[in-house]
Amino acid sequence: MNGDLVQTDSELHDATPLFAGTRVPIQTLFDCLAAGDTLGLFLFDFPSVSRVMAVAALEQASRARRAAGRS
Repeated sequence: MNGDLVQTDSELHDATPLFAGTRVPIQTLFDCLAAGDTLGLFLFDFPSVSRVMAVAALEQASRARRAAGRS
């Protein structure tokens, strides 16, 4: 993930990747979507995460998945 979008802090969530400037683990976005929540609901529930950040995380995960499929 892009360094501008992600931060890790060993004191927060055992160095779990977080959306930069928040305490929201990036995995939370994927968990919410997997549970059937919409992106809008995720953003409502986690207002510290911007739409730009969430979409960028999804796009980056999609690119990584496609790249892994080519290996």
